[in-house]
Amino acid sequence: MVAVRKHRLAGTLAPPVICVSSVCICGKKMSALIKYNLVIAYDGTAYQGWQWQRIGLGVQQRVEEALAKLFPSAPRLHSSSRTDTGVHALGMVAHFEVPAAEMRRLTTARLPIAINSLLPHDIRVQSAVRKPAKFHARFDATGKQYRYFVWNHVGMNPLLRHTAWHVPRKLDFAAMRAAAKLFLGEQDFQSFASNPGYKRTTTVRHLTRCEFKKSGAQLTFIIEGDGFLYKMCRGIVGTIVQVGMGKFTPDEVAAMLAKADRRVAGMSAPAHGLVLWKVNYAKRGHQAAKPRNQVEVEE
Repeated sequence: MVAVRKHRLAGTLAPPVICVSSVCICGKKMSALIKYNLVIAYDGTAYQGWQWQRIGLGVQQRVEEALAKLFPSAPRLHSSSRTDTGVHALGMVAHFEVPAAEMRRLTTARLPIAINSLLPHDIRVQSAVRKPAKFHARFDATGKQYRYFVWNHVGMNPLLRHTAWHVPRKLDFAAMRAAAKLFLGEQDFQSFASNPGYKRTTTVRHLTRCEFKKSGAQLTFIIEGDGFLYKMCRGIVGTIVQVGMGKFTPDEVAAMLAKADRRVAGMSAPAHGLVLWKVNYAKRGHQAAKPRNQVEVEE
């Protein structure tokens, strides 16, 4: 078995170290690798998204820098998703592998504590679980849930200014609910997604939930499906809110979906109201449905 390990330190990608079985080409013996799965929460306000950036700072960089301080092998994270600039997460999932010898003084239970002690306050590991060698955070995911928060009141709640979109106008909630239902099922969502800068293999996705709940002035949109396109959730929320404002009707939203053209749909809601809420995996003993696993920044 050949394992290729790449190290990222000081913002650069070092040449890969190629190991065959348990012997490295440098002649050193390596212990067996252990795989861990992390659930990570972060406030995305100060970051240019999840992944490493050539210019700017990504959340992944901060977590990998913390891992490099704990483990000499400087393990690399493999994530379930890639969020965009300013988007938050409560349930980002990422795995990494580390030689067993490097875990001798650290238990799985204390792993989140150790990593968090080396992270900035706006990033926290919520849990760490040991996984079998074949597990992959992205390829084994069966779906994801995003939530989007709107503050619908004439005055913005200052405590939520970094995590909710302020919409002061009165909204037609009945029309919004009718529009939200139109997004359910397997459909082409090209009209509601932005161009990622490369050709996609497909713009079809399957949504199992698209709804919102109202609690006082706060609206919580819940959108769940097998995968998402770049800025797709924000395009859906922005359009539904514009339906509530009276700019579009639910019938016009149905026509937007049919045309598969971003120019005909509504606005994209601001990034700061969006949260990657959770990533779904098949339960033990159940066969996973095939997910949409295009390598794409989702939101």
